[in-house]
Amino acid sequence: MRLESERLILRPWRQSDRKPFTAINAEPDVVRYLNPLTDDQSDAMLDRIDRHFEDHGWGLWALEEKASGALIGMCGLNNVSPALPFSPAVEIGWRLSASRHGAGYAREAAERSLDFAFSDLKLDRIVSFTVPANSNSWGLMRRLGMSRVGEFNHPNFAEGHPLRHHVLYELRSSNGL
Repeated sequence: MRLESERLILRPWRQSDRKPFTAINAEPDVVRYLNPLTDDQSDAMLDRIDRHFEDHGWGLWALEEKASGALIGMCGLNNVSPALPFSPAVEIGWRLSASRHGAGYAREAAERSLDFAFSDLKLDRIVSFTVPANSNSWGLMRRLGMSRVGEFNHPNFAEGHPLRHHVLYELRSSNGL
């Protein structure tokens, strides 16, 4: 499964993506509002993404910049953990190298992913979530037409952890692209 937009290729992951993805996961501006990952944890994340693709045929795609051929991050769809209070649901997520922040790549990839979710997968609802301090992410959620529908404490973080509290956004197919 491969998608394209004007400047991006959303494609399955390759073994050669692992080292560049680990480097993206080590960028301070990328992980400021995320749980930092070790090299092994970054690889384990890609293993989970690969399994999701095997099980569903879609997932969190590798983002390749057409002009340079470089891996610049990821964007796509994922089934949320059953431990989350709004499960079952499909989320849209993104993670881009800081060198590509502010260039509209996240929005371009997210719009293409949402189009696929509603047009091809015929999903009724997509969610996204982040910590309240991550105004860039929830700002993108709003620009995508998503509405804030609640807040929750993420079960992967202990009470008092600065990343525990999250805001939840959703987009319904009737409001979608």
